Order: sequence, then structure tokens, then C-alpha cells
Amino acid sequence: MVYNVTEKETQPTIWSHINGSTEEILDRYAVTEIVKGWPLYRDASEWNHYRDCFSDEGAYIFTTWSGGMTIDQFIEVSKKGRANGDFIMHREGGTLVDLNPATKRAVGKMKATITQRFVIDGITFDVDCDSRFIFFCQKEKSKKTGQLGWKTKYYKVIYEKDRVIPVDGKTVPTFQESELKKYPPGYRYLGAAQATLGHKVLTDLPTFEGEGMFKMYQAMDTWLEGGDIEQLLGVPNH
Repeated sequence: MVYNVTEKETQPTIWSHINGSTEEILDRYAVTEIVKGWPLYRDASEWNHYRDCFSDEGAYIFTTWSGGMTIDQFIEVSKKGRANGDFIMHREGGTLVDLNPATKRAVGKMKATITQRFVIDGITFDVDCDSRFIFFCQKEKSKKTGQLGWKTKYYKVIYEKDRVIPVDGKTVPTFQESELKKYPPGYRYLGAAQATLGHKVLTDLPTFEGEGMFKMYQAMDTWLEGGDIEQLLGVPNH
């Protein structure tokens, strides 16, 4: 079977996602602001602004190269990686939000391209990975200000497809097939390239292949309904 997005409906439930009351529109806009903090703040090392986009306590995220960890752990790992030469950027391709005003929960869906630069065997190249960043957000009271506001509680990615980009327009390294096969098609080249930097890359993240993407959509609906999604996302019990 050709690797591709399913032809089946992935989210039968329709939440507040366009139009609606002024309050709904403003809430969805506020969530959009929160999720845009990932590419804008993280890529510029604006760590204080970036941290402010996440829940005060219990925020948990997953990436290929860092695994799953709390947001504070991820920031520290990101700082160390950047200091060691990791060069990861992001391009936003559009963002929309599903909202349930009754539970004060929302899901931000951002189309984004992860783009990371590598040097292997003296060859400089990029790997671009088209993805959907999924942000599980809730309205909560800030410990700093005491005011209600939207924050991201959980973050996980659906990896769609990746490719190797020659920086000079013609030269890319050769990846061994045995290395590529360790990772699913959605982030195969990205995973193999990140592994050369010494990262332990997760091999079971959601892609178009398998049940991972459908579990993500199940988690989205469960979250919006007010349910617990830690098991669906794979967040460890603390």
C-alpha cells in the first residue's frame, strides 16, 4: 500500500472551529496566538516568552529527538542542543483551532514544516519534515497574574512526510537503508539524520501509517469533551 493520508474521515465530531459567537472567536484567536509561540519564540531562543505559552504545571511535550518530557526539561535540553550546534527551525503553514467553551478546552492544529540543518561527511544539507503540530490547550488561572488565560498542556506532532534538501542545489549524503528503516516514513530522513548527532530518536510517533494518527484524533475529541488523554498520548504517570 502506498504511504499516504487516509481517505477516511478522521474527525467526525465538529466543534467550534469557524464563525460562532464573538467570545468563541476571541477564544480561538487567543489559542492561535499561544500555538504560534512555538515557531516564533523557540526558533529565536526567546525562552521566557516560549515558556509562558505552556501551563504552569504538568505541561508535557513530545519531539523526535528529545522524546517525551516536561516543558521545563525540554527547554533545558533545547538550550544544550543549540549550544552544541543543533540548528532546528520551523515554518508555519496555517493554524486553526477546535474549541469547546463548555469545558474551557481547545485543540490548536498548526500545519508546519520542521527544517533542520546538518553536516555529514563534509556535506551541508537540510531535512524538511511537513507535519501537523497538535496543541492541547486549556483556559486556566495563571499563578503569576491570577488571571484566566489559555495555555498549552500537551503537545505532540503528526509527522506527514520528509525530504532531503541540498544546500548547494546538488549534493546530499547517502543514507544507509538499514538506518532509514528504523524510522517510519513520516520522519524517516529526519530521524536518521538526527541520530547522527547522538540523539535517541523515538520510532513510534504518529504518522499517516498505523494507528498513531487515529489515536491522536481520539485524544483530540476526548480532550475537548473534558476527559483524560495522558494514556492516549503516552504521557507517563508521575
